Amino acid sequence: MENLNNGSAPLLEIENLRKVYPNGYEALSNISFNIRGGEFVCIIGRSGAGKSTLLRCINGLIPITGGKLSVHGEDLGGMSEKEKLLMRRRIGFIFQEFNLVDRLSALRNVLLGRIGYMSDFNALIGYFSQADRELALWCLQRVNMVHRARNRADSLSGGEKQRVAIARALAQKPLLLLADEPVASLDPELAWGVMDDLKTVSREENLPTLVNIHDLEIAKKFADRIIGIAKGRIVFDGVVADLTNEILSELYRSDNPNLKSRY
Repeated sequence: MENLNNGSAPLLEIENLRKVYPNGYEALSNISFNIRGGEFVCIIGRSGAGKSTLLRCINGLIPITGGKLSVHGEDLGGMSEKEKLLMRRRIGFIFQEFNLVDRLSALRNVLLGRIGYMSDFNALIGYFSQADRELALWCLQRVNMVHRARNRADSLSGGEKQRVAIARALAQKPLLLLADEPVASLDPELAWGVMDDLKTVSREENLPTLVNIHDLEIAKKFADRIIGIAKGRIVFDGVVADLTNEILSELYRSDNPNLKSRY
């Protein structure tokens, strides 16, 4: 797969990002961090801390209120809607509930990752080139699912569905991979297997990956780096070894109205 992530510069750069909704609620406040090629970063924090909002800002699904957000050196804040759409096809997104089309085969679901690169006519009639089909099969192989290529999505287990979703994101030839609670609906054994596949893809493809995750033990096991968010602010950004009980208490306490960033 084409790889533009040479690790020499951050692929994702975020500086003082803010998100304020029309009702005045500040979901994100002064978020700043960078991610380089091959980094596998887990975001932790309570429900409602702003983790999902952050991912949706990064892939352009919701507009930011202030600050700077750039992918591969391109500022998303200054883009037109058409330019954002073109960039979004290079940002793979993995959802908690898989978002597969049940009646389609695993292969056809992965091919949907190529829609953003196709003409409107070919997309309408569902025509995919031989190159697209070869890429889709390669992506399924990367997550150990090529043997299920012709099976309908609704016949797959939860873990298999999420692996197909990872393959679909890979088919986009992404610059950046985002995953929003990708194993929350899986039992522990399946969850660890899916995370292992995701981490392997990130490392071997030098693909920067940002994962929202509620399971702290999984985050500690797989993350190269952890970002902790509480009430829309980063309160921790570092390696697992530095994640102390004091910091965890600050992250997960519900009675602290005056959270301040440590980093």
